Amino acid sequence: MTVTIFHNPNCGTSRNTLALIRNAGIEPEIVEYVRHPPGREQLKDMIAKAGLTVRGALREKGTPYADLGLENPTLTDEQLLDAMVEHPVLINRPFVVTPLGVHLCRPSEVVLDILPSPQQGPFTKEDGEVVINEQGRRVL
Repeated sequence: MTVTIFHNPNCGTSRNTLALIRNAGIEPEIVEYVRHPPGREQLKDMIAKAGLTVRGALREKGTPYADLGLENPTLTDEQLLDAMVEHPVLINRPFVVTPLGVHLCRPSEVVLDILPSPQQGPFTKEDGEVVINEQGRRVL
């Protein structure tokens, strides 16, 4: 069983997602995608399996999104993918791939839907939000 997280250690959502994976007793394959981005076909496949559009997988904040004119609605998926491959920081994060599916885990607790193992204990996000209670159950 392999779980892979396309991770940015500078992102709180990504760190929380990684911690939730580990709270399920899983040590994932961690891909720091800004340094080691997925290839074009892998990226396209992850976006499709996550049920997203290419535009829906783009990150705007803290990226060259505006400088590159990516808000232009006439740009094709192929053009957007080209930009994401050239500037991996444009890939929204974190994407998580498990045997149960692929999700863009925003918010981080979305990862719970595709983890093959249950949470093993309580979990509180970095901001203090309780996600998993003492019994290892999701708090809604």
